[in-house]
Amino acid sequence: MSTATAHTHRPVIGISVGDLNSIGTEVIIKTFADNRMLELCTPVIFASNKTVNFYRKLLSENNFNYQSIKDFSRLNPKQVSVFNCWEEEVQITPGILNDTGGKYAARSLAVAIECLKDKQVEGLVTAPIHKKNIQSPDFNFTGHTPYLQNAFQSKDVLMFMTADNMRVGLLTEHIPVAEVAKYVTKENILSKLFLMRDSLVKDFGIDKPRIAVLGLNPHAGDEGLIGDEEIKHISPAIKEAKHRNILAFGPYSADAFFAREMHLKFDGVLAMYHDQGLIPFKSLAQGEGVNFTAGLPIVRTSPDHGTAFDIAGKNIADESSFRQAVFTCIDIIAKRRTYAENTQNPLKKTEIASERGAV
Repeated sequence: MSTATAHTHRPVIGISVGDLNSIGTEVIIKTFADNRMLELCTPVIFASNKTVNFYRKLLSENNFNYQSIKDFSRLNPKQVSVFNCWEEEVQITPGILNDTGGKYAARSLAVAIECLKDKQVEGLVTAPIHKKNIQSPDFNFTGHTPYLQNAFQSKDVLMFMTADNMRVGLLTEHIPVAEVAKYVTKENILSKLFLMRDSLVKDFGIDKPRIAVLGLNPHAGDEGLIGDEEIKHISPAIKEAKHRNILAFGPYSADAFFAREMHLKFDGVLAMYHDQGLIPFKSLAQGEGVNFTAGLPIVRTSPDHGTAFDIAGKNIADESSFRQAVFTCIDIIAKRRTYAENTQNPLKKTEIASERGAV
């Protein structure tokens, strides 16, 4: 657990439940059945009483208690709250992929985002959605990351996977492998490197982060023998990044990078496509990885797993990644607050630097 155990300020953390038929509500209940979580944050689950009660009964989880609210005037910082986003009867069928699960996943997320915009919650932890059944005129996106980018009108965002021993960002996310190469451009790489550098500084408290950039092709192209994206786009982007005060290095051959533990020498790694980054990340994070969206004005995290319909409703889902997503959300909120305080008050920043030097 990387979170400090004594936060003087307990942030209000919004929780979207994801697909109603997935393991989302199960891991949420298991996480907040531990009352010690209330010492770190005030959780607000965006769902309905009936949804939460269905899973609480299914799990026989007697340690999980909550209050029901329809607005934030009754928010109790010492209790889990369920913000009722719908009142109608909804048939929940754990493990079944259907339109109902996607419809109410979208509603939970939409209401949570409105509360974020209204500054009623300070961070968001999202349970998994299924990218197909959530599609509608209101949700025409390939996942949470582009949806949130659009909702907050961010110029660019970075899917940033984090764990205690590594942080891996993705140049491209949920696109077919056949289309990856056309997104590997100098401009796109630079944009992600700026996002990663700024996030490492503001969200993770690293003053001068070192970033590794992976190649696209086997052996990073073997000097053009196996593809020329490294020569035409990736290396020029790294060179330009260095000129613009980003400590970027590479491109590194992806096949050996993690096997040789080279990721431990860097504060962040930029992978060119989804599986190139997520296969080694999930293998090494051992179930405690977190997906963080860098580049948003708010803090959003999620577990690094999906809907897991095959085990939904069986009371065997592991909540470790979801719990870590809550910890990470709390940590980043605190880091952003500290960064803002230090940069707004130059005198205080100088005093802090002096104190560190005196230690």
